[in-house]
Amino acid sequence: MNLLVLYLLLLKALLMSFTGLTSLPIIRDDFVVSRHVLTDHQLNTAVVAGRAGPGPFGLYMVCIGYTVAGAPGAISAFLALLTPAFLCLPILRWLGRYANNRRIRDAIRGLLIGSAGMLLASSIPLARDALTGPLSIVIMAGSFLILAFTRLDSAWLIASAAVLGLAVKLIHG
Repeated sequence: MNLLVLYLLLLKALLMSFTGLTSLPIIRDDFVVSRHVLTDHQLNTAVVAGRAGPGPFGLYMVCIGYTVAGAPGAISAFLALLTPAFLCLPILRWLGRYANNRRIRDAIRGLLIGSAGMLLASSIPLARDALTGPLSIVIMAGSFLILAFTRLDSAWLIASAAVLGLAVKLIHG
């Protein structure tokens, strides 16, 4: 894939989302569904690799860039990740003038609701790829319940799920 196209596709996903994983539906559509340069499994792996370490939620995009085009792709993805930060100040200055406008607030709420729906829609095929047996389903359900009803940091949850998965693998070979 052309590095400029990779940069522009990831930049589009970043600019159309509000936080890290809300760009996932756009990325899945561009890279898995439309261009077929990634599979759902590769996208899942990139998300896990990007979320496993410290850093911003959108860091998984660097893993996507690397999967698609190697080290140059990772650099292109990193530059796409940085670009919105440089655009943020003028945008915030402009939005600050209109923040009390009811139409602007309603438009932002609508965008948030739409992105939540897109995130849910793209999560279903990724879950189908990741949920391969009873253990993964139990981990997913338990993770959801813990995140929904407690204030446990997600890093502890990820570490616990990894330890549980390894323990079961060691016990059952």
